[in-house]
Amino acid sequence: MTATELHNLLVVVFPTVHIKAILRHFEEMVTHYQRGQWEDSLTKGGKFIEAALKALYVAAGQTPAKGKAFKVDAVINGLAQLPNGSVDDAVRLTMPRACRFAYDIASNRGRHDVDEINPSEMDANAVVTNCSWVIAEMLRHAQCGNTHNENVKNIVDSVTRKRYPLIEEVDGRPYFHKKGASGTEVALVILFKKYRQRVAFEELVQLLMNNKFTEQNARQSVNRIKTYVDIDNAGRMLLLRTGLEKAEAILSEAVVDLT
Repeated sequence: MTATELHNLLVVVFPTVHIKAILRHFEEMVTHYQRGQWEDSLTKGGKFIEAALKALYVAAGQTPAKGKAFKVDAVINGLAQLPNGSVDDAVRLTMPRACRFAYDIASNRGRHDVDEINPSEMDANAVVTNCSWVIAEMLRHAQCGNTHNENVKNIVDSVTRKRYPLIEEVDGRPYFHKKGASGTEVALVILFKKYRQRVAFEELVQLLMNNKFTEQNARQSVNRIKTYVDIDNAGRMLLLRTGLEKAEAILSEAVVDLT
């Protein structure tokens, strides 16, 4: 699946300006989610919903307000109040209801209490799943009557499949789930995940061993990344800007591989 393929299938019914925004926000939402950046993923999920509702509103023959005058509730309520039969119920009711659910969650990001379990990962998972369904349903609606097209079916399957974070952290131990990643790549990603926390040489070696590298390979890998880190007097490492850029590139490549 490519963004161009998806765009071309959606603009049959929906305005291209909003489809471009939808696809951009969707890609960024998934990228942040796979990097474990829950708050950023939720923010992009909210932007996705706003763009999706604008597209639905225009498809229903309505004109959405611009700028700060645009209100999610006003669009959802406006669509629901359209006469029965005036527009497909998928556009009038079903997709807007899914949008409301996802938007309510995305809009409440950062709501957790310090003494409670942080719900951000759970929230991001719900928003990504719902946004994936919305874009797939938009595609189904745009291609209604073309369900025999195997390419459409494959794209729907690709969009709605379950997504998982690339970086998983268990009791403070990060794991990078990219098949074939080298020790240096995993070391940089671990420091990226723990950014603003200095990590000692031996600790990073152990974290690499947790990621199934041998001790020898782990030590060699940590030595190889020293040009990308600042090392304090206690020997603890922190990524420099060049290290952050390198880790970002590694993660971006991994996201492309998995989407």
